[in-house]
Amino acid sequence: MSPEGLPARIRALVVDDEPLARSNVVLLLRANPEVEIVGECGSAMECLEVIRQQKPDLVFLDVRMPEYDGFDILEMLGRDAPPAVIFVTAYDQYALKAFDTGALDYLLKPFNNARFARALERAKERIALRKSSSAKMDRLTIKSAGHVLFLATAEIDWIEAADYYASLHVGTKTHLLRRSMNDLEADLDPCLFCRIHRSTIVNLERVRELRFDSDGEYEVVLADATRLKLSRRYRKELQSRLGQSVPMKVPL
Repeated sequence: MSPEGLPARIRALVVDDEPLARSNVVLLLRANPEVEIVGECGSAMECLEVIRQQKPDLVFLDVRMPEYDGFDILEMLGRDAPPAVIFVTAYDQYALKAFDTGALDYLLKPFNNARFARALERAKERIALRKSSSAKMDRLTIKSAGHVLFLATAEIDWIEAADYYASLHVGTKTHLLRRSMNDLEADLDPCLFCRIHRSTIVNLERVRELRFDSDGEYEVVLADATRLKLSRRYRKELQSRLGQSVPMKVPL
């Protein structure tokens, strides 16, 4: 609640390298009293700086921009990514990738007011849910083939993106959950789980070592010898979360 006793407004940022496209979204947002516009950005680098400083709840993000695209921005933000991201673009071929990276919605230009309103309502629902629950979940509910499985998150070895689903690896078994990687990363305990790639999250207790592969790329090796690609953008965070206690090995 705000100091005046009213519900806090949703803090929104609009990112697009085209001024007209930005102004259209801003005009629609200003018609909604529940939204506060914290800024407009015309470039990826400006966007990264503003998001880290302002920490908006909602970002309307263009996919194709100079310097970096919208997917690069989300990857560089990592855990600093806003609770709700809505991609706004004239290109329909990126929709699947957008949802795979955790986008809440995908607005295809030109969109009408009703379509925009539906996306905004979804954002309000997600943000309200995040704000109402600060505790990290310790189990997941998985529905499959007529039964419901209650899986303790501590049992998960690692998670990978699988189209609209997340694939949970638990020993020799794999379970599919209809959740985005960004949603899971936000809900899982950061003391136990860490994002190591756009499409991969690991249980830190399963990590045995970090190493370079034969191509000079970074790998995370788990206790069961599973090898997972480690993005350079997540390496420092992973090493920090591990307390740099896991050795970095170079193949002979």
